[in-house]
Amino acid sequence: MKKKILSVLMGAVMCFGLCGCNGGESGSDVNGSVDNSSSDNGGASSDWNYISGKGEIIIGITQNVPMNYYGDDGELIGFETEFTKAVCEKLGVTPKFQEIEWSKKEFELNAKTIDLVWNGLTVTDERKENMLFSKSYMKNKQATVVKAENADKYPTTAEMANITIAFESGSAGENVIKADEALKNCKQVPNEAQKDALLEVKSGTADACIIDFTMAKAATAEGTDYADLKVLENIQNTDEEYAIGARLGDTETIAKIDAAIDELAAEGKLLEIAKKYNLDDALLLGA
Repeated sequence: MKKKILSVLMGAVMCFGLCGCNGGESGSDVNGSVDNSSSDNGGASSDWNYISGKGEIIIGITQNVPMNYYGDDGELIGFETEFTKAVCEKLGVTPKFQEIEWSKKEFELNAKTIDLVWNGLTVTDERKENMLFSKSYMKNKQATVVKAENADKYPTTAEMANITIAFESGSAGENVIKADEALKNCKQVPNEAQKDALLEVKSGTADACIIDFTMAKAATAEGTDYADLKVLENIQNTDEEYAIGARLGDTETIAKIDAAIDELAAEGKLLEIAKKYNLDDALLLGA
């Protein structure tokens, strides 16, 4: 009787083991190999299928004149807005713009709440560790902005050692402050967006801000709300380049975007959009 019970138990264990090998792991085929062809695991190999499958591509942005901002009619406009739409038309997907906190862009990207960061994104070695970049299409630099009446006070950053300085968290402007011996000792005021850093100077809650030159130039132009502010041309920072950020390893999506950018440059469309926003002198492609 004991031998019979033992035999039954052994058979059950063997059967359970075979079932577990063949069907116990989700997505496995009958031979036991894992099928990841339709998995949404954030891997690079599935990204383009994932994006094209849903028919839309979610673009992480902040409000950033002249890149992405709202016009008088409440519609989103700007160089990046039109550039994105033109590329997406060639790719056969619909762009969906989503405002994010700039300091959380890498998290948003990896969590798949967005598919791309496309908003005057500066290429840095640090960011290359967390995202894959498209080809660079525009040059930029960081600019120091103060009230026009105070511009003569700051011939160099040395005179700014004890001021209050605003910046966008996680931005290239923040990196400039950290790297400068005088600026890193300032009272620092982080903001969620560059527009907020600019407002700090306008309202007097900060003496200066460091933001993208492309934005500083457009925002402080004659006739704007910030025309009483001035870019300190005497304080120069290293040249930078803008590119589009994707998830690490997503080479297929980036290759498709790069090809579309090349087509737009060859057609003159990229230059046309840049001229519309007075950015043609900063364009790296198709100029």
